[in-house]
Order: sequence, then structure tokens, then C-alpha cells
Amino acid sequence: MAFFWIVATLIAAAAQTARNAMQRSLTAKIGTIGATQVRFLFGFPFSLVFLTLVSKGTGVSVPVPDLSFLGFALGGAVAQILATVLMLMAMKERSFAVTIAYTKTEPVQVAIFGVLVLGDALSALGASAIVVATLGVMLMAIKPGEKLTSGGLRPVIYGIAAGAFFAIAAVFFRGGIIGIGQQPFALRASTMLVWSLGIQSLLLLVYMVAFDRKAIMGSLRAWKESLFAGFMGAFASQFWFIGFSLTSAAHVRTLGLVEMIFAQIVTRGILSESTTSREWAGMALVLGGVGALLAFG
Repeated sequence: MAFFWIVATLIAAAAQTARNAMQRSLTAKIGTIGATQVRFLFGFPFSLVFLTLVSKGTGVSVPVPDLSFLGFALGGAVAQILATVLMLMAMKERSFAVTIAYTKTEPVQVAIFGVLVLGDALSALGASAIVVATLGVMLMAIKPGEKLTSGGLRPVIYGIAAGAFFAIAAVFFRGGIIGIGQQPFALRASTMLVWSLGIQSLLLLVYMVAFDRKAIMGSLRAWKESLFAGFMGAFASQFWFIGFSLTSAAHVRTLGLVEMIFAQIVTRGILSESTTSREWAGMALVLGGVGALLAFG
């Protein structure tokens, strides 16, 4: 069971790649906020199904959250909404794989926030592995000779800021999951998933009813794509949270950098975007850092 977090993280990374690609296509149809709410509103019903199945499968009742859990859930939920909005804004201006690269500065930030907020331990070799993998990400993201004009700098800022908010969300979600009690790890993960998606769905519904009703109608018209994105989002989060229940958020998010490889597959096979030799070199560093983390972290 000690290494099940690895399997869970790989599943989560693959599912998240599919969700990101679908959300990117939805952004052009229903706007950034509309595409953001899809992963939450359409994912929430699936989270209830997951929680029911896990509860019945383990034979353990759903735990009753306390105020500490709800605080972590609320903080993580809001941070993840902001991160998703910023990520989709960056995707409108840069390639899919490069945008994901900027957001994947997240593991370094997760390690820092994890130590500060939760007191998660991280060895020197583990920290070095995270830095190596992140350098690989940045090598993939930075194009030689690219000038940082206001237009060129904007997606960089969006992407790195998205990574920061994803990091905060990861640490808060892990804080709630490990603090909820002694129930089976999958049940604690599923409970956090339901509460976080419920909070996110409510917040975004209130916002869109007040300011962007067209986005709601647009997501309903594109219900097939929205339903798929919602399911993949909930499915990915379920396995991210399982990973958080078993090991530190820094370990999970660093291994999750294999999503960069999955993003390259999407880029080449679906979105018809080319992969440069520099990006291949960056991927090699990512894999090296991830391998070192698994071996020594």
C-alpha cells in the first residue's frame, strides 16, 4: 500500500490531461469562467457516486467533517478555482503543453507551503529532485529568443500564478484529508472531493447567475463536452486526493509532472502542435527528477 500513491498519481495525471484538453476547447465556446465551472458543476454528481461506492465498498460510514476540515476544504476550493481560471487564461495565449509547463512550477511551491502549513518533512535529496524536475519544466516553457513583452509576459505570469494557487489548493486539501480521522484513505479522499466540488459548484453558480448567465446556458448546450470534462475532472481529483492521503503533496505533485509527457502526446496527436528539441530535453530532466524523487525522496 505504501506505493499505491504512485499508481494513484499516474492515473490522476492522465485523467487531468484529458480534462485540460477538453476545457481548452470549451473556453473558445463558452468563455473562461464557463469552462472553469464545467469541471466543478458537472463533476460534482460524479463525486457523490464515488463517495457512495467507496463507503459501501469499505463498509464504513461517511465521516462528519469538523470546522478544521471545512476550513481546509473552503481554502482549497477557492484556490483551485482561481488556479483553473488563470490556467485557462494562459492557454488562450500559449500552446497547451507550454501553458501546462508554467503551471507545473507548482511542486516547488507545494514543497514550501507544505512545510509552512502542515510541517511536511522533505529530505535534501527529495528537494533537489523537485528542483531538477521543475527546471525541466521551465526548459520546456522558455523559448530561445522570445522577448518578454507585455503580451509575452502575461501568459507566463498567469501560468506561474496558477501554479501557486494549485500548490495552495493541494496543501489545503491534504490538510483536510489527513485531519479528518482514522477512516480508510479512499473514504477520506472521497469526502474531501464531495465537499470541495460542492463548495466550488455553489460559488461559481452564484457568480454566473449574477454576472454570466450565458456561460451556464453555453455549458448546457455543450453538455456532452461539459459532462466529459466534469467526469474527468472528478476522476482526476479523486486520485489526486488518494495520493494526498498517502504521502506529502510535494511527492504527489512532483510525480504528477509526468503530465508534461501526456501533454506532449496531446499536443502532437490531437492539437497538431510541434515539439522542439528543447522541450524533449526538458522532458528528460522532468523524468530524471521524478525518478530521483521516487528513489531517494
